[in-house]
Amino acid sequence: MNQSADHVDAGTVQEKLLESLKVALGEAEGLLRSAANATGDQAAELRARAVDSLRATRESLYDTQESLLRQGKKAIREADDNVHDNPWQAVAAVGVVGLLLGLLISRR
Repeated sequence: MNQSADHVDAGTVQEKLLESLKVALGEAEGLLRSAANATGDQAAELRARAVDSLRATRESLYDTQESLLRQGKKAIREADDNVHDNPWQAVAAVGVVGLLLGLLISRR
């Protein structure tokens, strides 16, 4: 499989996404708590900042989802091209996997 400069490990993306979510949700939670104790213009400003933080988090999620979908489609295209370029190797690989699964199942 070819690795390009824009290829990012899915585990790394997931870790970054989870960390970003934790930070953003923690920030929004803190802002909403502060807004609950505040009054007037200060409360409205804190609520607006919390909403902005949540909006940015949602956009980040959409961007990450789009990126992962692009990477998944690219991997599928590469696998499809590889199978078309080397059909007998693909048949042999599937046979080996089937044999290994059969051995594992028969042991139980």
